[in-house]
Amino acid sequence: MATSRLTEQLGRVLGGRYRLNAPIGTGASAQVYLADDVTLRRRVAVKVLHPALADDEAFLRRFRAEARAAAALSHPNLMAVYDWGEDDGPYLVLEFLGGGSLRAMLDQGRRVSPSQALVIGLDTARALHFAHQRGFVHRDVKPANLLFGDDGRLRIADFGLARALSEAAWTEPGDGLVGTARYAAPEQAKSGGVDGKADVYSLGLVLIEAVSGSVPLVADSTLATLALRADSPVPVPASLGPLVAVLERVGRPEPAERPDAAELGRGLCAAARQLDRPEPLPLAGAVDLATVRELTGADPTLLPPSATEPAPGAGTGAEDGADGARAQEPTFTRPVVASAGGDDAPPTVGTTTTTTSTMSGPPTARFEGLEMFDAGAPAPTLFDDQGGAGEEQRRRRRWPWLVLVLVLVAGTAAGLVAYLQTRPATAEVPVIGQVPLAQAEALLAQTGARAGFERPWVVEIEQDHNEVVAEGHVIRQDPPPGRIIEEGARVTLLVSLGPPFRDVPPLEGLTQDEAEEALAEVELIVGRVRTADSETVEAGLVLDWSAGDVERPAELRQGSAVDLVLSGGPAPRTVPELAGMTGDQAVAALEQEGLDAEVVTRFDDEVDEGVVIGSDPTGGTSVERGTTVTVVVSRGRDLVTVPDIVGKTLDEVNEALEEAGLRVGDLSGNAKGRPFATDPETGSKVDRDTVVDIFLRR
Repeated sequence: MATSRLTEQLGRVLGGRYRLNAPIGTGASAQVYLADDVTLRRRVAVKVLHPALADDEAFLRRFRAEARAAAALSHPNLMAVYDWGEDDGPYLVLEFLGGGSLRAMLDQGRRVSPSQALVIGLDTARALHFAHQRGFVHRDVKPANLLFGDDGRLRIADFGLARALSEAAWTEPGDGLVGTARYAAPEQAKSGGVDGKADVYSLGLVLIEAVSGSVPLVADSTLATLALRADSPVPVPASLGPLVAVLERVGRPEPAERPDAAELGRGLCAAARQLDRPEPLPLAGAVDLATVRELTGADPTLLPPSATEPAPGAGTGAEDGADGARAQEPTFTRPVVASAGGDDAPPTVGTTTTTTSTMSGPPTARFEGLEMFDAGAPAPTLFDDQGGAGEEQRRRRRWPWLVLVLVLVAGTAAGLVAYLQTRPATAEVPVIGQVPLAQAEALLAQTGARAGFERPWVVEIEQDHNEVVAEGHVIRQDPPPGRIIEEGARVTLLVSLGPPFRDVPPLEGLTQDEAEEALAEVELIVGRVRTADSETVEAGLVLDWSAGDVERPAELRQGSAVDLVLSGGPAPRTVPELAGMTGDQAVAALEQEGLDAEVVTRFDDEVDEGVVIGSDPTGGTSVERGTTVTVVVSRGRDLVTVPDIVGKTLDEVNEALEEAGLRVGDLSGNAKGRPFATDPETGSKVDRDTVVDIFLRR
């Protein structure tokens, strides 16, 4: 996109709240800006999608649903979605990450070591595993969607956006394939859904490119690339070192033979034992300050610093959900990338400060980023022994205090024992997720049983419609995961009733486009469309509609498909066989078929007078209703009368015969005589064109 198109939006305020201050980047479907949240006074990134998408109702419905769902994902390695809206086009408000993307790093000619690739792979695998467990597949894992904060921590961007764009009428230049073809798994070329192993395949290609500088198995076109990958495993360069074995499994053509995100993480941890400590990643940065000053004349450093921005989920209980969610994550450790010396200092892999989760594994000696804990300082002694004069006196003064301490300790212990014996049992609320209600109740009951509850938790059910979560599945839980509560306490589960119901509008007599528009207004879509004959409804108009086995349903769930039956007009007619009928019978037969008749007659030596000889079109021909059929009826033989020749001259006789439709034959008798007889004789009935002989006498 031209620079002018990026800069002309600067200073614009979206939703009355987000001021666009500087361009970060642009793509085929969106532009990204550094922005100021004027309400909370924090720095954010705003992704403004292409204006053409504002007119695509199917995209907007999916965009809203995906934005809500993506905003609910809280994980340290997922870019936080703060807000979304529509202002002359849809936009997303995101966490601003000042370290830039892996794509920007590679475009600057920088490559990473296998150790650094392992750090990137582990962070990405943790986030993918978290999202896959909750039913999300990214579909577009690529270097441009792997971003880094000022602290060097990786986040995955654009969860849900690829799916929304795939269902829209909008297509990016080139192919309509979901995801960037250079990093797409072979199954993404097929119809139907893909699972999380497509994301794992894409991540493997990203790691290979990050180390080697090129993406394997890339052809001249999207289809050629995916066809090449359908039959060939991904070749992993030897420069990947200990990562070769795990990435060869990741690059297998069949999804069933690949590891999932959790297995990939464990494989990377195993490979870490053979790698040296990684150097800090050479981050590219999200915004070039010199370029921004040149384009806007403003100083971006005057924007609210990112250090004042609250961490995703801070103060809202979101951290509880994230911590609880980690309880279901696989057992592997994430190397911690920490900043040494403030937000602007280059990130380093920590060896003295390590963040861990339940994804912890055994520490390794060489890959220090995987260590869980550092060796602490020796514990101080309770009393100092200084020696010297007066030691005996000090011991005599010390024993009363020791007795007092022992008494206090004994009393405290007794009180603690009494408290422990009387206090109710407690347990940590588990991560329930979007599972069926029965499964959620069973999980809560099992948690209480393991904690030794005498009184199980009381499960209270609330219900609400939800466009994303399936009917009968849990939408949300309260208390959140990780909260410690007592036995007998109340746990509230909000259960989905599925999408809300919408009244189906009357559709009969509408065109297909009008029917689609009427259904879209109530958030329904058109399903299958077929054509049927109709004697009463004009061709091209809706004749009938249904949903499944229900004819003309009164209401359907939001987003349901309505099948349409369009009129094809009257059914074709077949001209009946009319030969042998009388003329009246033929006319009646044609009228019964909805056809018009035009009767003509002609002489026929073989068909009796009044009987149909044939028709045009002929019998058996398929015609439209109302077509005129010509019926040919026989007039029988064409007979004429031999004229009287008595008293006429030969010339007069010849003329009379020709007028009667007869032909003059042979002359017999005196050449100077006059005609006195004919053969056939005068007055007889003969066929037209019969030859008549003439007899002469003096």
